[in-house]
Amino acid sequence: MPGTELFGSEERKEILDVVDNGVLFRYGHDQQRNGIWKTREFEAEVCKITGAKYAHALSSGSAAVAVALAASGIGTGDEVIVPPFTFIATIEAVLFLGAIPVFAEIDESLCLSAEGIKKALTSKTKAICLVHMCGAMADMDAVMQVVNEHDLVLVEDAGQAFAASYKGKAAGLFGKAGSFSFDFFKIATAGEGGVFVTNDEATYKIADAYSDHGHNHEGNNRGMEQHPVLGFNYRISELHAAVGLAQTRKVPQILKANREHKKLLCEILLETDGISFARVADPEGDSATFLNLLLPDTETAKRTVEHLNKAGIGGFNYWYTNMYHFINQWDHLKEMRTASKLPVELLGSPQDYAKLELPKSQEVMGRLISFGIRCTWTDVDVRMLAAGISGCVKLAMGVPAL
Repeated sequence: MPGTELFGSEERKEILDVVDNGVLFRYGHDQQRNGIWKTREFEAEVCKITGAKYAHALSSGSAAVAVALAASGIGTGDEVIVPPFTFIATIEAVLFLGAIPVFAEIDESLCLSAEGIKKALTSKTKAICLVHMCGAMADMDAVMQVVNEHDLVLVEDAGQAFAASYKGKAAGLFGKAGSFSFDFFKIATAGEGGVFVTNDEATYKIADAYSDHGHNHEGNNRGMEQHPVLGFNYRISELHAAVGLAQTRKVPQILKANREHKKLLCEILLETDGISFARVADPEGDSATFLNLLLPDTETAKRTVEHLNKAGIGGFNYWYTNMYHFINQWDHLKEMRTASKLPVELLGSPQDYAKLELPKSQEVMGRLISFGIRCTWTDVDVRMLAAGISGCVKLAMGVPAL
């Protein structure tokens, strides 16, 4: 799955441009840098792929979702609906802005469902932080209906869904703002990095300032810039942006290969009894970075993972393993083990995280096994993987070997 499958001369060239130039900082030093602005080029490539009017590169995907929330006006005491299946950074971003995460159910799309969102609403709900999990988008028609009916702010954490789309519209552009991750394990990588996107100029200007200690970046003298808001340091370096630039240019070919491999895997595995797939709201817009199987029940999934491990095939079940992407593993959150007081301790939460019941999410996650898809696979690789997965599922279900 990582873009580093295709790491090579293009990335080296962009990095050497920065090293030879000697300016690693993304702002200023106009005379020294000789026209080399890798961060600006990286942002332009993201806009080209997504169709976003504005993109702002940041130090991480975690920073990107935090900036997206902040620029959208989320702050102290605001309740933000979040999924129980995501990387913990989504929840941390809400908490560290002084807001309160409120968990809602996912469905077989692995994303928040419209019904789950509606059941989690309270009089204090201000926003939804919608995570497009495992590279495919949520059912945006249904979600947007809830957003519009209840006048909510929508922020999209599309950390795993760069270049995914729903009915022709890119992930990250349905709400006030969106975010992508470019860490080592994404479809394209900057090593460490993230990108904020929006189509709203005012939101972009807040994000631009907020992510650099409030600098408005107007004029050519950094020491004389105005500070319209308080902010923090979420800047990306030119070195990381250089890698992200080269990687982002490769995304179209990565998408093409991933989609071909996933299509063939699904065609073969559909012939095995007991295997179904996570629902993809718009198959045409799937980034195809993951193959997500849904087995008949949790015990079958657990036995299948055991057989997969014995066979050296791998596969992730997030329900009972420490993959750190599901609420079952977040004891530090449930017990609020923090370095400092956070809003749920000071202001209270409508939910007791330690006793939270999300039966639909537990049922779906218990049956899920995920596989990362690699763009460098051959046809033989894909067919061997499909055969291995099929054999392990059959063993788990007690089907005798032929």
